Amino acid sequence: MLCPCGIDREYEDCCGRWHAGAPAPDALALMRSRYSAYVLGLPDYLRATWHPSTRPPALDLDDPEARRVVWLGLQVKEHRAAGDRAEVEFVARYRVGGGSAVRMAERSRFVREGGRWYYVDGDTA
Repeated sequence: MLCPCGIDREYEDCCGRWHAGAPAPDALALMRSRYSAYVLGLPDYLRATWHPSTRPPALDLDDPEARRVVWLGLQVKEHRAAGDRAEVEFVARYRVGGGSAVRMAERSRFVREGGRWYYVDGDTA
């Protein structure tokens, strides 16, 4: 199976490594793996890679509305890193049920602590 993150690689050789527990090497790889986790319905991975200071108390991808989301693609616009901090700007497209496609643009912030990258927060456009 090709990786949902949009890189032309097999899932096991791409985001599957990070989902299995290996630390993502940079914020860009983490962001792509988090997108793939939404596509594949992996809430435990999403919570584990969310910085504790901003992590929501619960993330239920099994609720009826979340199950209706069909992810259509990811486009990375920019990746900037400075030491243990990074930003990734991306556009993700999705559809809820049979509705029209929605474009979600975000500039996400990441931090590296203890050798692991974490999603902190983001600004949506």
